[in-house]
Amino acid sequence: GAMRSRAEVDATLQTAKLNPAELLPAVHCLSFGPQAGAGECCLLQLEPGLCAELEAGRSLVIRGEKDEQAVLCSKDKTYDMKIADTSNMLLFIPGCKTPEQLNADQGSCNIIHSQIAGFSNNYWELRRCRPKLKKLRKLLMEDPYEGPDSQKDQTLAFSKYTTEDLLSLIQASEEEILHQLQVIDACKIEGHWRILEFDYEMKLLNHVTQLIDSESWSLNKVPLRTCLEELGSLEPTEMIEHILLSYGRKYIDDAGEVYFEMHEDKICRAIAQMLLQNAVKFNLSEFQEVWQQSVPEGMTTRLDQLKGLALVDKSSRPETIFLLKVEDLPEDNQERFNSLFSIREKWTEVDITPYIQDLCAEKQTVGALLTKYARSSMQNGVKVYNSRRPIS
Repeated sequence: GAMRSRAEVDATLQTAKLNPAELLPAVHCLSFGPQAGAGECCLLQLEPGLCAELEAGRSLVIRGEKDEQAVLCSKDKTYDMKIADTSNMLLFIPGCKTPEQLNADQGSCNIIHSQIAGFSNNYWELRRCRPKLKKLRKLLMEDPYEGPDSQKDQTLAFSKYTTEDLLSLIQASEEEILHQLQVIDACKIEGHWRILEFDYEMKLLNHVTQLIDSESWSLNKVPLRTCLEELGSLEPTEMIEHILLSYGRKYIDDAGEVYFEMHEDKICRAIAQMLLQNAVKFNLSEFQEVWQQSVPEGMTTRLDQLKGLALVDKSSRPETIFLLKVEDLPEDNQERFNSLFSIREKWTEVDITPYIQDLCAEKQTVGALLTKYARSSMQNGVKVYNSRRPIS
């Protein structure tokens, strides 16, 4: 359209019953530019921290495969992306001056003609969420590492993942992914992340604990060099070192020698898993006896070492224990509760906590989760939780 004159603007103000004295003298006359289409631009609402990331030249990445809900990741955090609709149309005007700028700039021409470059009726809203890390273990478990002699590893046909591959497949930030790789004791073999096959891992652990026994070392002072010298003929040295890192804490003494302080709880837990893996249910008192006999000299087994790994059934006679690993349960909150309530109808808070702890968002408590997904009742003076919905 033609450019408006001041007279036309004043006439419009009069029709709208507005008093020009209450307005700034400068007037914006807007017109749609040739390329102004809807959907050309996307708006993203950022919290100050994320804004600072971008301004510092770092990038934000959107991750997810075709069938997944997109998430946005910074270097160390993950956000759910949701579209928020606005009732007001949002207009994009390049070089637009705010009232403060116009006030400061008194000499500015009092009619400003601006072209609208685009518009939008919605924007992306970000909400901090838990990184979706279950898939990481699942991918690596497709082909666990069975050791250097494994026939399977000689063939090239299996899936191997580099850090780059994982970054494109897992909906989590780089730091969250690297941290999780440590948590699940993954190791890098020839540039690819692998998880040790459980039997192979136990074979390595067994070599180490037998050596500790035969040398009568203290469990909190296991020397790396001697381990590598003694066991290097049996297994690759990087595997020996990996198992020490998985089951111990590395430190250097005053003389510069590298030692490991072994994690008693983690070793006891792994041995329990090995025993329980071969039975559907195990008589609890028999299991406790065999378990204590199976761990290295000087270690003490306790049931609380098995949180999130095994569950005791106190209602059966005699009491039994069976394998139930938290990492095998669904990642989605509702599905997680459905599967727990199909395993056991009523849970005490103590029993269910290890199986839902990882679902808690920032600052959320287990109690809040239970209130949302379960209903409580009293049974023999103990508070128990069951499903809010019928379990099919």
